[in-house]
Amino acid sequence: MPTLSDLVVKHSDLDSADLEWMHSLVSDWQLLADLSFADLILWIPSREGWLAVAQMRPTTGPTVYHDDVVGSVVAKGERSLIETAWNERRICREGDPDWSTGVPVREETIPVRRSLEGDFIAVIQRSTNLSSARTPSRLELTYLQSASDLAQMVAEGRFPFAEAEPMLVRSPRVGDGLLRLDRAGRVTYASPNALSAYRRLGLHADLVGSELGKTTADLCYRDEPINEDLMLVASGKAPRETEVEKGGTVVQLRAIPLIVGGGRIGALVLVRDVTELRRRERELLTKDATIREIHHRVKNNLQTVAALLRLQARRMRIPEGREALEEAVRRVGSIAIVHETLAQMPEELVEFDDIADRVISMTAEVSVTPAMVRRVGSFGILPAAVATPIAMVLTELLQNAVEHGFQHQTGRVEVLVSRDQDLLEVVVADAGRGLPEDFDLEVNSNLGLQIVRTLVVGELSGRLGIAPRPGGGTEVTLSIPVSPA
Repeated sequence: MPTLSDLVVKHSDLDSADLEWMHSLVSDWQLLADLSFADLILWIPSREGWLAVAQMRPTTGPTVYHDDVVGSVVAKGERSLIETAWNERRICREGDPDWSTGVPVREETIPVRRSLEGDFIAVIQRSTNLSSARTPSRLELTYLQSASDLAQMVAEGRFPFAEAEPMLVRSPRVGDGLLRLDRAGRVTYASPNALSAYRRLGLHADLVGSELGKTTADLCYRDEPINEDLMLVASGKAPRETEVEKGGTVVQLRAIPLIVGGGRIGALVLVRDVTELRRRERELLTKDATIREIHHRVKNNLQTVAALLRLQARRMRIPEGREALEEAVRRVGSIAIVHETLAQMPEELVEFDDIADRVISMTAEVSVTPAMVRRVGSFGILPAAVATPIAMVLTELLQNAVEHGFQHQTGRVEVLVSRDQDLLEVVVADAGRGLPEDFDLEVNSNLGLQIVRTLVVGELSGRLGIAPRPGGGTEVTLSIPVSPA
């Protein structure tokens, strides 16, 4: 499915400012669809005719278009309502319902103007399914009047709001709760859901006729300084969002000023009770902080274990025993690095490049043989369950390459990393003395390589290969399945 940007750039002469305005419009026109109980289609003049570049269905009523029409083209002159709205720069509501689809559909068209002084850039087709038509309730009449005002704002270039702050990821919708305010900020209509939200905040009187800003402030900020954003939103003077809280109840408010014909005639305020949502968010934050604290404590405990092993190694007189303890210190240290990173991350995901670089640095610092170790390529983001064994594998392979590959001579080790959507491939290559002629990974590998094989093959379900490097040295190749980043 082509995107709005793709269609506009490929089929029209509209510029980047026009495209940005259309993006702002379609990001917020669910509001118009729901208030209208109607489908919306955005048409732009293209080289081929009129091109549909975006579509929205209502959540408050039946749809007219069950199939997507984005990408459809109609020739100039085939849709008279679109032509009239475009040529006469006005909202067009003429004509009888269309019965061609088997159900009555009322068609209207709204010209889209880019800002108050900008050009007209598109036409919105508004299609209402009349199959369930009946005497409208007061709620529906309020919705329709609000939709009419909002449509006029689109035609005048006043909606979407150019100066508006970015909306929250989940702004209130029409069905969550709606208040209509007059020019003075008094409530002229309150939907049942909006009234219920204010009841949970402690309101006992009726909202209709009250000044919303003062009422909300009295409910939530009786003994505290009043939030400035609250007064702007609750009075309907600025297109903003805010939240109010009282007694554990959290209500989200969004204001849409209604400015028609150059004057502010009132405002819509969408209301949503987000108490449970915020409670769950707080629980997740608490859980996240607990997990990070656990990782921090595990890291501290591992560092304590490493320190004890290091102390014991210094007292060990048998060289083989001292070497074994030092290897254990490095293994514990590599796991500690992963937990230290997880203690700082908001999720159980880690940017592994930093861990790999720290493992490389640790290997170079503790190595008896001078070595140059460098990484080429990126590991990307890995889940903790994969990061910990890979850190240990990398530690073992680098230690083997440095200690056993160079015969006490300075050498170079490369960690070559490549990653596609679901596979991580790592090659640890050195230019050292190479493998013994009778080497067999299954038979005569040391403890470090046995650990590597167990982790790669057994725990990570990957593949491990060790082979002579062309030109001298050894290459160890890992192929590990990973989830897409």
